[in-house]
Amino acid sequence: MSDIPWWKPETGSKELALIKDVLESNVLNDAAVTTELENRLGQLLGCQYAVAVTSGTMALFLALAALNIGRGDEVIVPDATFIATANAVKLTGAKPVFVDVELDRLTIDVVCVAKAINDKTKAIIPVHVSGRAANMIELEKIALDAGIFIVEDAAESFMSKYNGRYLGTIGNLGCFSFSPMKLITTGQGGLVTTNDGELHQRLRQLKDQGRPLRGTGGDDPHPTIGYNFKLTNVQAAIGLGQLESLEDRMAHMRHLYELYSYGLGSISQVQLIEFDLENGELPLWLDVLADQRNELEAYLRTKGIDCRKFWHPIHTQPCYLEGDDRFPNCMRSLPKALWLPSALSLTDENVSKVCSEIKFFYDDILA
Repeated sequence: MSDIPWWKPETGSKELALIKDVLESNVLNDAAVTTELENRLGQLLGCQYAVAVTSGTMALFLALAALNIGRGDEVIVPDATFIATANAVKLTGAKPVFVDVELDRLTIDVVCVAKAINDKTKAIIPVHVSGRAANMIELEKIALDAGIFIVEDAAESFMSKYNGRYLGTIGNLGCFSFSPMKLITTGQGGLVTTNDGELHQRLRQLKDQGRPLRGTGGDDPHPTIGYNFKLTNVQAAIGLGQLESLEDRMAHMRHLYELYSYGLGSISQVQLIEFDLENGELPLWLDVLADQRNELEAYLRTKGIDCRKFWHPIHTQPCYLEGDDRFPNCMRSLPKALWLPSALSLTDENVSKVCSEIKFFYDDILA
């Protein structure tokens, strides 16, 4: 284990007590505790409906399925994202159409989005990378003009804001992840948000075998086909426990960003990718564009500092292979992109050590 972790989940006595309550109740499946978590999250985010599911990937899949997106349709996806975004599209039978990203923020390029729209396009999935907002104002205009949907991939942007609204509540549907590497976790889990009552009803059916209401498993109507993507009471209990420290977690992430901004400011070979804290953006992970990234990452590991390289551009993955010509920004930025330690347990001294070792690497190791 590294001395300074990139990330690790933080749980404690509150989560344990709530899990114990669920186990003692003997009601383990999706039930009242799951509903309580959904209600709490909906209130926090300011949306009318919140549907808890098994993962962020399934949140995306169900959101697309609720819009009746399927075979013969196309969905626009940024080339710089975790592959789950594209996989969710493929699971519906639709085709993910990859577009380039903005060089300075690594979020979807709206000019490329507009050029990619055709008669088969049914939706855009903007990904709010590390908590940074995509250009939702322009994307909403584009979607409205084209008559298509927006499904926000807010897996990395829980509680991050854009123009006074929480990311994941701006498009037709928003999708969140509560995996162990997120601001709050349910072990594995996800959430779909919407302000559309019909979409909410469709989501409820799709996540629970086509039943419009939580059923008994016996004498239930099934007006449509669905799946089993329910979040259990046990998982929801973890999530409710995590919410008890949410404000502290958010303050910690803002503080880490400010520390890194100061500590890396004089190192020309490293560019900290900016967040707009004043307008409500919330970092989940702190990321940089670094010269000789691979060598830097390897050096930091020798010093007990754990980092995480960015994803490969999706179009370079064997299962989605395309040429590089449409993705100049991805090909330029992602090979340099690195997530620095961002764990909730990090101290000021930890961040100071990371910054000092990065400076030493460029000033002395590479000199």
